[in-house]
Amino acid sequence: MLEIIKPGLYVSSLARVPVGVLVDRGIKGLVVDLDNTVTLWNDDYLAPEVLEWFSTVSRAGLKACLTSNNSPERGRRVVERLALPAVFNCGKPRRRGLRQALEVLGMTPRETALIGDQIFTDVLGGNRLGLYTILVRPISPYEFIGTRFMRRLERVVLRSLPGPE
Repeated sequence: MLEIIKPGLYVSSLARVPVGVLVDRGIKGLVVDLDNTVTLWNDDYLAPEVLEWFSTVSRAGLKACLTSNNSPERGRRVVERLALPAVFNCGKPRRRGLRQALEVLGMTPRETALIGDQIFTDVLGGNRLGLYTILVRPISPYEFIGTRFMRRLERVVLRSLPGPE
């Protein structure tokens, strides 16, 4: 498989991302995709296990920044509720928005992980910058129509990965 689209880790959900393992790897910052990773697409609901995971991240001393290819209006309430910085209109897999997230965190790529649900935006963008990338299964099959097309291509790539941890 092309290494540029291969995640460093593949897990079933954000809540299953092992914070202790990230700390052991020297990770100090997290760039976390919003839609279908933290919340449902175009929804503000935060599941209890997601809130607990972000609490664990904070207790471990990690910094986090949310990212989205969507507009600021889309994620404003989630950002306020989690009290985290965010970069919207990120343009993943382009590097510009991800570099902004690194600046917000005050981190280098080597000490930062990117967590997201899409291979061709999140994983590709993170790998292009040298971030440690973590792919999670999307929360829901309901999403933007353009994303649905890309999911078909992702299924081909996912067949070559071991199942999520």
